[in-house]
Amino acid sequence: MSNFQIFPLVDGLAYARRAVLGLLVALCLFAPSASFAAGHEEGGSLDVKGIIFEHLGDGYGWEVPFSHTDRIPLPVIVRSQDHSWFCFSSAGLTEKTEIIDPATGKEHHVIEPVIKTIERDGHVYRFMIAHVSSNKDKVVEIFDLTDAEQKEIDAKLADIRKTGDVDLGAQVIDGYVYYDGEYYREYRPLDLSVTKNVAALFIAVLLVMAMVFGLVRFYRRKGMVAPRKGMGFLEMLVGFIYNDTIKATLGEKTKKFAPYLLTVFFFILVMNIVGLIVIFPGGANLTGNIAVTLVLALCTFIITNIFGTKHYWKEIFWPDVPLFLKFPLPIMQLIEVFGIFTKPAALCVRLFANMMGGHMIVITLTLLIFILGAFGAAVVGLTTVVSVLFTIFMLLLDVLVSFIQAYVFTLLSTLFISMAQIDEEEHHAKEDKETLALEAEDLAAVAAQKERISREAAEIDFK
Repeated sequence: MSNFQIFPLVDGLAYARRAVLGLLVALCLFAPSASFAAGHEEGGSLDVKGIIFEHLGDGYGWEVPFSHTDRIPLPVIVRSQDHSWFCFSSAGLTEKTEIIDPATGKEHHVIEPVIKTIERDGHVYRFMIAHVSSNKDKVVEIFDLTDAEQKEIDAKLADIRKTGDVDLGAQVIDGYVYYDGEYYREYRPLDLSVTKNVAALFIAVLLVMAMVFGLVRFYRRKGMVAPRKGMGFLEMLVGFIYNDTIKATLGEKTKKFAPYLLTVFFFILVMNIVGLIVIFPGGANLTGNIAVTLVLALCTFIITNIFGTKHYWKEIFWPDVPLFLKFPLPIMQLIEVFGIFTKPAALCVRLFANMMGGHMIVITLTLLIFILGAFGAAVVGLTTVVSVLFTIFMLLLDVLVSFIQAYVFTLLSTLFISMAQIDEEEHHAKEDKETLALEAEDLAAVAAQKERISREAAEIDFK
């Protein structure tokens, strides 16, 4: 890497470091309210598992900065059991209530689920976000119990009573949801809601478009003048990915696949960086969601196999191995077909696991302050210093990992596509390298062609 590529990278990392420090301050301010809200129902205890998965999971609203009880509503789009479509705000599914802490006498705000009732054509439809249900944290349609269903619930609760579980009012029973002391029959509707992750995907798309079209507009306006600062760093990334990764691997077929590969790199990079921000418009753990990484891996899988050459498929179903390995038992064919699916699976799991692990470590380090808060002010002070230092280190490391994971995904996708683009002539050229005589002939032919080109160039110069 040359100096003009290194210095913008250093400047960009320095800027990212300052941004992450500011984000860490916001995280420290935000964490207390989150921890209290998550642990209030446990009598003031800290629900570490609940906090971690709440921050890493999806939701029907977006938390307002520095307030865990106020959320930006998002549209809920569902289809009921009778196939009627409904669209309403997620604000109608929750309400903010005040609870008095019996130990301190202080009032605290918490979010409680409520039933959203809609009347249409003489029918009453009721929706809610299920908590004590097999469809936890999902929107479900609820119905009153019939006598038969009530008897079924009573029988199941009686069986639970025999096990010694005394909390019979909050048991998860398949097909039913518990709310406000009663059970209701639930139906999981077709859900096309714009959740936090979906909204974050739209934001990531807009950011990528703004970055790319901004660079294009710069060159259209100023020609081939080298951009500075942010645009210069963006140009360096484009040049590095295009020339040193895609073109170096795909060669003449670069223009065919470069648009997809460059889009994947910047899309993953933006999602990773935005996911490190704890306040709106960040905070959505997109690449830590296996559904998102699975779709990205499927895109690479589809492009690799749809545009694969005949020789690529020939090597899968009739590879160049001894005959007993592929007939009569198709051993190698099964291995090759299995490899078609393990490659995108590796892409999916690698990106998901690395980004999910990074977020979990940062949240856990921050929660150490509150976990050890019961041991006194001295322990809290020491823990705060250690946790903040380690959190800063992990956030800086996550910034670097965000670049690395985006690059690794793009690099592996490029390699998988390149492996499917080998033509018959290229394959025979590789086989020739194993035979000295054939390789010598190829080298002689190349030398003769170079001599002919040089002679023609000299004649042109002479004329």
